[in-house]
Amino acid sequence: MNAFLETVKKTEVPFGAGCLWWLGQMGLLVKLGETLLCVDYFASPLPERRLPPPLPAEETEGVDVFLGTHNHLDHIDHEAWKIWARTCPRAKFVFPRLHRREVLADGIEENRCLPLNDGESVKIGEVTVYAIAASHEFLDRDPETGLYPALQYVIEGNGVRIYHAGDTLRYEGMLPKLRAFGPLDAILVPINGRDGKRYRDNCIGNMTFQEAADLAGELSPGLTIPGHWDMFAGNPGDPEAFADYVDAKYGSGIPVLIPRPLEPIHVQAKSGYIKNQNRRDLHAEGLQI
Repeated sequence: MNAFLETVKKTEVPFGAGCLWWLGQMGLLVKLGETLLCVDYFASPLPERRLPPPLPAEETEGVDVFLGTHNHLDHIDHEAWKIWARTCPRAKFVFPRLHRREVLADGIEENRCLPLNDGESVKIGEVTVYAIAASHEFLDRDPETGLYPALQYVIEGNGVRIYHAGDTLRYEGMLPKLRAFGPLDAILVPINGRDGKRYRDNCIGNMTFQEAADLAGELSPGLTIPGHWDMFAGNPGDPEAFADYVDAKYGSGIPVLIPRPLEPIHVQAKSGYIKNQNRRDLHAEGLQI
């Protein structure tokens, strides 16, 4: 087994705690108890990358759940998913239902696919994944199916709650959806923003670092991690400016951690989740695996 993954496997995560490892861009490895999830990992070694993949796709094993927020290469890496279907033969794959056909084309069996749409959830062992629509420049709800092409995820398990924003702007109604979950122990938010040049180059955008900072300020999570700033020269973000803005506007009440690839990030539960973990499910549709 890969040496890094050996360390991950040996990392003990007691109840009320979680451990995260940033994988670049919006990639995140999440360990909750004995369950290992991998979100939005871009693992293909393409020449336009500024940094190489920190974990080779072929060496990735032992993952229980792979999640992709939308059908862009740096979030659902189809070549890597084809590999992981083989190296992690028991893993499940979570993704927007609108992209079911593309994921099946990767050779992933139907019974391993867990497609979601806004307001839906799935329980995999002791971990539950909730889906919220994302506005990657636009909400873009499919008029025929009602499906959204991009999602955000709230991941609950082992007494902690993690929010992965995927690629999104803020939109009306998003904040109440997130607040309905209660305390968030850690959040990963994109900070690369958007502008006319990128839009003309077909590079659709996300929150600016100021917008992402205000979202963190309003959610008041245990820890805020900026993402989507390191991978492509033409689509950068500034994590230092993000951290400085959060500090200037919200002070030490909103802790920020600028991540480094493969370095462990230890998360402790805010007491509100542990006390209320048996609350009524806020999502109408759920699937248990």
